Amino acid sequence: MSAGSPAADVITPPPAGPRRAAVGFIFVTILLDMLSIGMILPILPKLVESFADNNTADAARIYGLFGTAWALMQFFASPLLGALSDRFGRRPVILLSNFGLGLDYVLMALAPSLVWLFIGRMISGVTSASIATSFAYIADVTPAEKRAAVFGKVGAAFGIGFIVGPAVGGLLGGVDPRLPFWVAAALSLANAAYGFFVLPESLPKERRAPFRWRSANPLGAVRLLGSNRTLGALAVVRFCADVAHISLPATFVLYTTYRYGWDQTTVGLALAFVGLWTAIVQGGLVGPALKKLGEFRAIVIGYSGGALGFLIYALAPNGTLFWVGIPIMTIWGIAGPATSSLMTRLVPADQQGALQGANTSVHSIAELVGPFVFTMIFAAFISAGAPLLLPGAPFLLAGALLLVSMVVGAYAVRSMPPSLALKPAQEQPVAAADSKAAQS
Repeated sequence: MSAGSPAADVITPPPAGPRRAAVGFIFVTILLDMLSIGMILPILPKLVESFADNNTADAARIYGLFGTAWALMQFFASPLLGALSDRFGRRPVILLSNFGLGLDYVLMALAPSLVWLFIGRMISGVTSASIATSFAYIADVTPAEKRAAVFGKVGAAFGIGFIVGPAVGGLLGGVDPRLPFWVAAALSLANAAYGFFVLPESLPKERRAPFRWRSANPLGAVRLLGSNRTLGALAVVRFCADVAHISLPATFVLYTTYRYGWDQTTVGLALAFVGLWTAIVQGGLVGPALKKLGEFRAIVIGYSGGALGFLIYALAPNGTLFWVGIPIMTIWGIAGPATSSLMTRLVPADQQGALQGANTSVHSIAELVGPFVFTMIFAAFISAGAPLLLPGAPFLLAGALLLVSMVVGAYAVRSMPPSLALKPAQEQPVAAADSKAAQS
């Protein structure tokens, strides 16, 4: 099947199989990944700060460079891994990524200097590609009309991971700042072992695509997103949302410790609260919201809710009001799965890995831009020579980017072919019946 295949070919459901069990395997895989990442999230910025003589402004600049280096590695590695997963299957890419990530956490746990910590962060940019491949796995085993809901449920693994991970990481970091890295390494290696024994392959040999260098390099992968005007608009939506999201890992810890005086334990609990609400929204509300609202309203409400949450983050005068913004922020979670689902319906089955690799390349570009921009803005607005003391400035920019995502996303849904865009449940009784008949 080629990129020029008609839309009818694109939305053909995959062959029948143990879809529920396969999605369960991927859920656990992503959950263990998120537990590992979540545990080091409240610790890594403070570890960088300790190497920077505890100067917050200098640490912010260095941490921004860490994020940029990580994204640069992802930018080059992700399309290559996506193309390899289209050629050789999803399972080997997921397993190698998890195994490599575990070894990388060991390296960071032992890092004796900022240089070694930086090297470890660069390696993790290559090895942390299993999530993108996991989303291609979901597209392999899930009918097109159910992907948004499944993406939401699997996205709940992100929330659960961030409920437990940051809280545990904050507590472990209070004992020893290197301990979370050791535990994260154990979880990642356990994840690789789990997948080796129980994770089935999702892409049959007859549905695999030849390896193509033009889709395995970053520029070729991004060209795939420009092959269709609607797909290109959705890529812009994802890019703006990805840049906005990066404001959180780039400045959340530095911002809350600077402005509210939070310690590592409080930061970990706050991130766990973010994870709780993310799990509630993505695990329980995405499917019903898509059926009730349709993709147009889900995108408008989701991205505007996220923008309001960022506004509260930026302007909250105390930590209590900051906590109030967390559940409002996570309304954003209903828009992301809708966007991802729409994109999978615009490419054929044998290019789902290439699509996810391209999406990850776009995310990597955002990661190249975001950490530098947000940390520099944060440093500029808290420095002695700042024209205005406004530590929440990065969150104001992030909220504006989500409003751009909302506008462009609404346009993209309106431009979708009627056969591909889902409507609210009350507007599609005949379509729903036709869908059931087509599956029987």
